[in-house]
Amino acid sequence: MSSINYSEKIPNNVNLGEDRTLQRALEQWQPNFINWWDDVGPEGSVDSDVYLRTAVSVDPQGWAQFGHVKMRDYRWGVFLNPGSNEREIGFGDHKGEKAWQDVPGEHRANLRRIIVTQGDTEPASVEQQRHLGLTAPSMYDLRNLYQINVEEGRHLWAMVYLLHKHFGRDGREEAEALLERRSGDENNPRILGAFNEATPDWLAFFMFTYFTDRDGKFQLAALAESAFDPLARTTKFMLTEEAHHMFVGESGVSRVLQRTAQAMNDLKTDDVGKLRAAGVIDIPTLQRYTNFHYSVTIDLFGADQSSNAATFYSTGIKGRYEEGKRVDDHILKDQTYKILEAVNGQLVEKEVPMLNALNEVLRDDFIKDSVAGVGRWNKVLEKAGLPHRLTVPHKAFHRNIGALSGVKVSPDGRVVSEAEWAANVGKWLPTNEDRAFVASLMGRCVEPGKFANWIAPPNMGINKQAVDFEYVRFN
Repeated sequence: MSSINYSEKIPNNVNLGEDRTLQRALEQWQPNFINWWDDVGPEGSVDSDVYLRTAVSVDPQGWAQFGHVKMRDYRWGVFLNPGSNEREIGFGDHKGEKAWQDVPGEHRANLRRIIVTQGDTEPASVEQQRHLGLTAPSMYDLRNLYQINVEEGRHLWAMVYLLHKHFGRDGREEAEALLERRSGDENNPRILGAFNEATPDWLAFFMFTYFTDRDGKFQLAALAESAFDPLARTTKFMLTEEAHHMFVGESGVSRVLQRTAQAMNDLKTDDVGKLRAAGVIDIPTLQRYTNFHYSVTIDLFGADQSSNAATFYSTGIKGRYEEGKRVDDHILKDQTYKILEAVNGQLVEKEVPMLNALNEVLRDDFIKDSVAGVGRWNKVLEKAGLPHRLTVPHKAFHRNIGALSGVKVSPDGRVVSEAEWAANVGKWLPTNEDRAFVASLMGRCVEPGKFANWIAPPNMGINKQAVDFEYVRFN
């Protein structure tokens, strides 16, 4: 079950050839996918041969091979982790029962909604990033962008397979709609707000892949616990690919910081004007980008109290992050959890039923993970002998979802007036001037081994290749 058949028109490890109806349906969807890729996929990439990894099995020890391939010819396909008919449901009202191999009728609408929402994020991020190749800071970075793009495309395939196989005509229509929506489109936007935001520059891209792909990690990990076994097995394999996306973000910001720290030490200054004149990104701008991308991403977890979250858990559709490692009854009927709300101009904790607060539980897991990574960024500054540090803002800062959405809160967690917010928002979130400055640095630099002035080279290349390896061959 773990090896993937690349002789098929649609590479897969799910014995697609044994279900001719499904195979025909997916083969009809395939040209529409390629048309979507040609229409809004990576701009200016058609003739390039890119050093990409391709899944050859779902065995974590030997799941990928590397080689130069045109992205349009990338072998997208359908890959699930190996399954077991003995697997039991690990949480909720059906705990201890056998996992579902088919969709129970009463959970059909909720499962479809979750799969469509997850599926919609995958092409959205390709659309958001489609212009970035034109301003790549190095060939190494261009290759990483393209690797993420093809894998987001494959994650779309993963969700489309589930829709086609398990949801009949409704599923086929939803699969078509996934190719019709467009990120940022006024009339037919993507489902979730963060996936309609522009990703105009590479700093935004690194922040997106660090924070927003990390949201993907936590959402996929919660779905990997699902009682619906095909969904759990699909998302487990997607997580294998997601790790590289977060690596690109974390290492990208680290390399920006490294270059900035070098300039600060060379020039013996932290003066924003002098550093910008030297063509590097100053720490206050990096902090504002961090504030923006972090706050937009934590909204993706949804409202702090949600009856849908309770339903998804109790029915077994979506678990918690690392459900199996938690020491409780995995039913949560009598458990509570603390959430924040604003009362009389103060943030106060409020105890609510945990089942209703599961979005907040997942958000807090994400926050803990994100803070650890920002700590690793700060090690770059510490190593350079600089006193400056990046921080994540308070979780009530700049929120547009849930109980905190109507409250103005400073990055350090104070409820502030509209007037104080207006006076300080330019210190807390990226300004038009910040974005214009960062955009001014974005010149394409794609000669092997050369890097734009605002970013340091990585410590090592991809798959043990040299940093100056020819990762992209322009034909």
